[in-house]
Amino acid sequence: MNQTLLSNKLHFTVFLAYLRLTRPANVITAMADVTAGYSIAATLASGGMPFFPPVWLLLATACLYAGGVVFNDVFDYKIDLKERPERPIPSGKVPLLNAGILGAALLLLGVVFALMVNIWCGVLALCIALFALLYDGWGKHYALIGPINMGMCRSLNLMLGVVVVPAVVAEIYYIALIPLVYIFSVTLVSREEVKGGNYTALYAALALFCSVIIFLGWLSVQYGTLSFSWIFLALLALFVLGPLVKAIAKPSPGNVQQAVKFGVISLIILNACLASVYSGWEISLAILSLLPLSFLISKLFAVT
Repeated sequence: MNQTLLSNKLHFTVFLAYLRLTRPANVITAMADVTAGYSIAATLASGGMPFFPPVWLLLATACLYAGGVVFNDVFDYKIDLKERPERPIPSGKVPLLNAGILGAALLLLGVVFALMVNIWCGVLALCIALFALLYDGWGKHYALIGPINMGMCRSLNLMLGVVVVPAVVAEIYYIALIPLVYIFSVTLVSREEVKGGNYTALYAALALFCSVIIFLGWLSVQYGTLSFSWIFLALLALFVLGPLVKAIAKPSPGNVQQAVKFGVISLIILNACLASVYSGWEISLAILSLLPLSFLISKLFAVT
């Protein structure tokens, strides 16, 4: 009996190690991306309240994001041996080869699931997978290319939801710039999170975050939705700017990591803001309901 319990506990520990590689709290934010994109496209196409995106689409984005972050740890194996030895791969809980197989399988599944929606989703899913690998293996080592590369992954993920309704892409293609600038900012902050913050990067990120919030506010004025969008905008400012200002005041590794954590999870609020501009407060609240779940999971699994 004791041996059975010990064996079950060992299997559960291994399962948690593999799950930790996928960063589950972040996966929730990816699902918020496509939900916002789909809701905007569906609203503009039908003029009414959209249904939630197809299950295949949610599965696709979950697998694509999880596969991308798994490969991030695969490529960072040697660095993590020194800086983050507690991570699943350098700690020996997940063999490097197994992690590579898991990452490849997740990316492949992401593309297959997207193809179940339509060909355009499949094409975008393939682009996301390629951009994720490009970032993991090469882009993140460059000061300017890395943040742009990561931003492109998020932009394409938002558009993955939009292209479910291809007819509206030409009308709202510009919204892809919003996650691009936002994630560019988060990536700037995250580059030195282990050592502590870089003042130039932190101030640049602050300016870019503010520009995103101002642009979203301008859009809500243009679409006549500021009467309720301001609530989501204020929440985004509180969650993103508060930790970042604290990191600027004291750029310790802990404060910078906290700013990155809130920046990543607040993607859910960003998507709620986007949806509030185009689709109304109901769908925005539905997206925002993912926030407590993401925060709860982030207590159990690392975000960065």
